[in-house]
Amino acid sequence: SINHRIIGLLLFLAIPISLYLFQLSLASQAEFAAALMYLSSPWVKLALIILLWSFIHHLLAGFRFLLIDQNIGISLSAARKTAWFVVFAAVIVTLVISGVWIL
Repeated sequence: SINHRIIGLLLFLAIPISLYLFQLSLASQAEFAAALMYLSSPWVKLALIILLWSFIHHLLAGFRFLLIDQNIGISLSAARKTAWFVVFAAVIVTLVISGVWIL
């Protein structure tokens, strides 16, 4: 539950940066190139992957909490299993979407 709230805060704090980059990319062709150059940095790519993972984890945990609100999976063992499922599924979906393949 606390992770869900922390990740939600992280996503909320990323909104202004995302909007700035979006505005920069729409302003002109030169600023679009500048935004692409900024986004091609390895550190920015890592931050984007972390934000992608945060979004996916927040989404899956939100679905989990909706099920818990409906009294589905509220036993201790089921809650632990679904919590671990959310953690692993978020990592797998992030790797698939970002194009990172582990062989």
